[in-house]
Formats: sequence, structure tokens, C-alpha cells
Amino acid sequence: MLVRVELEVQGMTCDDCARHVERALRAVPGVLSARVPHWSSGKAEAIVEGEVPDSAMEEAVARAGYRARVVRAELPEAPAAPRGDGRFDLLIIGGGSAAFAAAIRAAELGARVALVEAGTLGGTCVNVGCVPSKFLIRALEVYHRAGAHGFRGVSTARGALNWAELIAQKEALIAAMRREKYEEVLAAYPQITRIQGRARLTEGGAVVVNGITYAPGRVILATGARPWAPPIPGLAEAGYLTSTEALSLRELPRSMIVVGANAVGLELAQVFARAGVAVTVLEALPRIVPFEEPEISEALQRALEEEGMAFHTGVKIIRAARSDGRYEVSFEKDGETRIVSAEQLLIATGRRPNTQDLGLEAVGVAVGPRGEIRVNPYMQTSNPSIYAAGDCADLPMFVYVAAASGTVAAENALLGNHRTLDLSVVPRVTFTDPEVASVGWTEAQARERGETPKAVLLPLEAVPRARIAFETRGVIKLVADANTDRLLGIHLAMPQAGEAIAAGVIALQAGYTAQDLGRTLFPYLTWAEGLRLGAQSFTRDVARLSCCAG
Repeated sequence: MLVRVELEVQGMTCDDCARHVERALRAVPGVLSARVPHWSSGKAEAIVEGEVPDSAMEEAVARAGYRARVVRAELPEAPAAPRGDGRFDLLIIGGGSAAFAAAIRAAELGARVALVEAGTLGGTCVNVGCVPSKFLIRALEVYHRAGAHGFRGVSTARGALNWAELIAQKEALIAAMRREKYEEVLAAYPQITRIQGRARLTEGGAVVVNGITYAPGRVILATGARPWAPPIPGLAEAGYLTSTEALSLRELPRSMIVVGANAVGLELAQVFARAGVAVTVLEALPRIVPFEEPEISEALQRALEEEGMAFHTGVKIIRAARSDGRYEVSFEKDGETRIVSAEQLLIATGRRPNTQDLGLEAVGVAVGPRGEIRVNPYMQTSNPSIYAAGDCADLPMFVYVAAASGTVAAENALLGNHRTLDLSVVPRVTFTDPEVASVGWTEAQARERGETPKAVLLPLEAVPRARIAFETRGVIKLVADANTDRLLGIHLAMPQAGEAIAAGVIALQAGYTAQDLGRTLFPYLTWAEGLRLGAQSFTRDVARLSCCAG
């Protein structure tokens, strides 16, 4: 049973206080969601499941530095009675991470669920995204390191690379994970009915699939996204690879042009470069990984150039063409026209939501300029009976955000709007080598938001783990508030950055200051220790400390 609890809270003086109270309440077992309408209200609301003692919530808020008292507990208002034909309480359109998270949560709540999928079960991540790309990234890292490491007396060499066998292993892994994590998961929930086919929304809240009309109580749209190519003259006629086709190439080309230098483009560019392909990367913005800190971009580009990759940034692509089995891409840079040529052309310029031909206009679901479905903090669209989650919505396109949004959408669709998705601390990782990982604001973003930031830059040579592993390519940058010392952003370019950033996520979530992070005990000779050293660099010269000095 769900209960809505209202608390009086004393001591809140700013928006950060409100976030701290919300996080403290959400950490209490049994609390599904927590909300402070505004810090000046002196109130907080929580939705709890089962029996949660008042004292547990009051003590959690007290540990965060505030005083709280439960003043009222009542059953939440039930959602409006769903329209439906009695077959399904919830119909979910999609078969990826957001759709599965929504279906599982709905089944846990006792709902009868229809899962409608037009393509391959599992969506982007397992089939043509995270799983195959990270498999190839790791495989080519092993291959690369066999011929490039800094240890004397250790003799290794690269053998022959059997690309076709590697691709076959990748496809076997995908098939196994799709079966284990999707097909078998569905079988474990008899409340979920899978329907294969293309769905279309119609007036009155009905959904038509394969000529059959369903009238569910609620609908969740979780249709994902697809690779997008910009309108480059000649591109459609010449043809090109998207990330989907690039991950399944049966034969390696001798050369490749990659258009786009964000995460997907760079990850695949390095995979092919390490496999022996001559790679040239073109990027319209002034630098690679353009949404990271400039120092991160510079460090990563230096590392990739050392491996033989060529970069042209700040370019305007004029035309693409293909003749005699080769692609030619013409572009302008600094007022000069240049041409690059290669056997393959990969376009990695982002993704667009799969929202066409769903009948959104007929049911009053508003979309943005890229076709993204507009949702409120409850994942509800402009049609109150329809929710959206994952990459088709106006949310960050990360699989972990997709899954979290699917869970939130299912709860709210079935129980009434009571839970929001907290996107205040969202990490991101680019799985190049060195990896790039970030959480929070850049220095420029902090200034744009009216903060007075201070920043520190720590070269990887100052991290003991990097020295002993001969892996000193990279940099660590921390951003904090110059007045309060509160951490605002953590930015890494280093091996295992994706693992180390987890400590940064927790630090920002908990409202750590740089001093707090600098005093936290990290195991010696770990990559994550670099965060601690970076935090200490605000006030100390860590190069003048002994190995383990605190």
C-alpha cells in the first residue's frame, strides 16, 4: 500500500537544501519518492510503500543537517479511472531498456501489461549499441596492448587479427544476452504479454497493432532512437555506414572517414584504427568530444593522434561522393577547401527519436524540433493518459536514464503522478582509450549558471597508479564553487575513468566540498585515487607529497 507523508522541515535556506532533504528521504528504505515544493515552504512530501516509521524519515533528514517532523500521512489520490477494454492495464510500445524497465515495474505492481515491439527485442543497447561496441572496444584494446606497453623484459607481440571470427563471437554474445536478459526475463513475468508488430495510436486512446485494436488503461511510449545523418549534399546518393552497419562489417577496409567526434564516432574510430584501418575524423565543432572540458578534449586528441588517427575540427562539410569504390568528402576549414578520401564512410552525428508514424498528432502528444516527445517530470506527455520514457523522450540519451525513466513512467501511469526522475547528477562515459568520464558542470557551464567557479587541473603523471602502469596519457579536472567549496563538476580523461567517475557521482549527489573529497580515504594505487589528489590540488601541491601522504 502506498502512503503520502507530509513533513515539516526546519533549516532549509536554498535550493541545495531542498535537494539534500529530498535525497535524505529517498535513501530511507521504503520511500519511493520525495519532493520539496520549494525550500521556503518548509515542507517535504514522500510517497512510501509499506510501513516506514516516522522516526526513520525524521532521523534521515536530521543526518542531512535539518529538523523534520511528520505531520500527516494519508493514502495518495488514486489516478483517474483508466479507460480500457479490460484486457490490459498498460500497453508499452517498444522493446528496449526503457520498455522493459516499465513492463517489469508494472508487473511488480500487479498490472496486466502488453509489450508491443516492431523490431528486434532488446532495443539499441544489446543489439546495435552498448554491448557490441564495448565488446569490440575491449577486444581491440587487448590486441593493441599486445604490441604497445611500457614494461621492459615483458615480450608480447600482436598476432594475426581475424576480424570475421571476432564479429561472429560478437553476434553470438548478443544473441545470448538478448535471450538471457530479455526473452527469458519476459517468460518470468506471466503478467506481460508480448505482441510483435507496429503500433499506432488512434483517437480515443486506442492502439492498433496488426489490424487489432486495443484499448488499454494507460500507454507508455518507449520507441527509442535511430542514427541520424545531416543533410550533406551527395550523401544519400553515395551511401554511408551508420554505427549499426559499422559494428557488423564482415571485412575491414583499408581506410575510413568518420564524420562526428563525439562518443560514438570516437569509440568506433579507435576500434578501426587499432585494427589497422587508416582513420580520418571530421568534426564541425571546434574540438573533439565538444561537450567536455577543453583540457579533456586536448588530452584525448593527443592520445588518439599518437595512435595514428588524423583529425580535422571546425570544418564545414560541402559534399560527399563515391566513385571507383572510394568515398570523397569535401570540406572547408579556415577558408580553404580540402578533400579526404577513403574506402568507407561512417556517419556518427547523433541520433533522433523514433516517433514518426506513431499517430502522435491524433492523440495530442507534443514533440520537439527533433521529434522528441515532450514529458513533464513525471514522464507524462501532453496527453495525460500517455507517458514516454527513454530515447524517444526529451531526456539524456543514456541507457541508464532510459531504464530509470521507464520505471518512473510505469509507477506514475498506474498509481498516479507521485514520483519524478532526478536528473540533477547524470554521469557520462566515452569508452575510448584513455576513457573520458564526466559528471556535473564544466567550468563554463558553472559561470553560465551564475556560479563563481574555481578549477584545478591534475596531469595524470601525478597519479601513482598511472606512473606504475605506464599509462600517463590524460588529465583530471575538478570544478568547485569558489565561495562555498562545493563540488560542481568532475571530469576525467584516463584509463578506467568510467569506473572512477562513480565516486564522483556519489560525491556530487551527497553535496561534497572539495575538502570533503580530499579528506576521503581512497585505496592507494587505484585510478579513483586521482579524484582525491585532484581535490587536494585546490590547496596543495600534490607533487610535493610522498606517495600516500594525506
